[in-house]
Amino acid sequence: MKTWSNNRICGLLGIDYPIIQGGMIYNSGAKLAAAVSAAGGLGLIGAGSMRPDLFGDQIRKARTLTDRDFGVNIPLLYPHSAECVEVALAEGVKIFFTSAGSPKKVIGPLKNAGCTAVHVVASPALAVKCQAAGCDAIVCEGFEAGGHNGRQEITTMVLVPECVAAVDIPVIAAGGIATGQQMAAALALGAVGVQIGSRFAVSVESSGHGLFKQAVVDAGPDDTHLVLKAHVPVRLLKNVFRDRITALEAAGAGRDELAAELGTGRARRGMLEGDLAEGELEIGQVSGLIDDIPTVAEIMDRLLNGFDEALAKLHPNT
Repeated sequence: MKTWSNNRICGLLGIDYPIIQGGMIYNSGAKLAAAVSAAGGLGLIGAGSMRPDLFGDQIRKARTLTDRDFGVNIPLLYPHSAECVEVALAEGVKIFFTSAGSPKKVIGPLKNAGCTAVHVVASPALAVKCQAAGCDAIVCEGFEAGGHNGRQEITTMVLVPECVAAVDIPVIAAGGIATGQQMAAALALGAVGVQIGSRFAVSVESSGHGLFKQAVVDAGPDDTHLVLKAHVPVRLLKNVFRDRITALEAAGAGRDELAAELGTGRARRGMLEGDLAEGELEIGQVSGLIDDIPTVAEIMDRLLNGFDEALAKLHPNT
């Protein structure tokens, strides 16, 4: 098995393998983050679906489940994001992944506290801005990714080498990665690690509802679609709600009409409560490759073994 002692992201984050779990709304609680960190990757507690008090509870709970470091993911578009940053700092968290906004909002307090700051981008131009702002690394998330997405529609295969060429800080690839073979492809493009969301969302330790996980297992290769681009772009699994939103967009609905149809709490209904008809079912295109609900330990083993198998196929005589 390949050793990772010289890997830049492993050194930066203090992990055994360059595998980071995505901060997925209603899926990334303490149990999942702790399991990924315990298996040698970096688990992230996702603040997007949590109020600050619950977020703090989850950070404390994760510490009872693993003695390995874990991080947090804080989308900056929410009104309570600044408070979540304060909560995580007060709890002694040292690794912050941010998204959906400018890292300039939080980079000062994070650096003053000696934290590692990583931001998610969807274009090389944003990658350059993150480096200038002082980020330690970036996640380049391609158009294939689930959940909230960029408007640029740049796929991972194109985005990663563009960002690698644009910045000097480490680049982590994300979007459409669920196997060791895909991980090998991302590193071949110049990334030093991968961030994986959908595969970890459909795991035993994920806090997502069992019906949601099974819906992903049952999904085909063309069952996700990026919708709400005039409002907040998000990749969703096909269901009654998504079909209705798609029809509204085709009819020329504006941002206000789409926002009214979306309402509030729809992601919770879908992923946490299991409403497969009217909830938001956020998942990536890679759902077509997901056909079971394993433990995190099993997923990590598959990723690492698949990576080694991919290298062996590329170099059969070495």
